[in-house]
Amino acid sequence: MRYKKTRSTVLEPDMTPMIDVVFQLIAFFMLVTNFEQTQADERVKLPSDQLARPPEVAREKVLVLNIGFHRDKEGAKLDPQAYIFEGDASIPILDFGRRLLEEKRVAQALYGPEGNTEMTVEIRADAETPTGLIQELIKLAQENGFEKFSLRAKQIVK
Repeated sequence: MRYKKTRSTVLEPDMTPMIDVVFQLIAFFMLVTNFEQTQADERVKLPSDQLARPPEVAREKVLVLNIGFHRDKEGAKLDPQAYIFEGDASIPILDFGRRLLEEKRVAQALYGPEGNTEMTVEIRADAETPTGLIQELIKLAQENGFEKFSLRAKQIVK
C-alpha cells in the first residue's frame, strides 16, 4: 500500500523581520524620547542639600541656566571665571544680559506679551560658584522682566 506524502498544515511565520522591526522601534524611541536630563550639563557640579528634591511634576515655561567652570579630567578648575554653558558655547555670567533679552523676546513671542514674567528661570550653579555672581545673574534677569527663579541642588541620599 502506498502512502501519500502530506505537507504539514502548521504554518510557522518567519520572525526575523519582526525582530528587526522591534529593534528599529526601540532605537527610534530612544532617539526621540525627551529625557529630563537633557537640560543638565555634566560640567556643573551641583551643591548637595538634604532638602533638595526633584520636581514632582515637569514644569513648563522654564529657562534653564547651567553655570560652572571649565575643568580638567580630574575636576580641577582651568579658569577661575564662572560661565553659563549653552551647548558648546561658554558665556561669562556678566555678559549674559544680551542673551536674556533674546530669551525675553522668545518668551513673549511664544506665550504672549507677559510670557517672560510667567517663565521660571532655573539656575543650576556649580557648588563653587560665588553667591555674588548668582545674585548678579538674578539682577540681570530681573532687569529683563523675569520674575520667577528657582535654584537646583543635588539631593543627599542616606
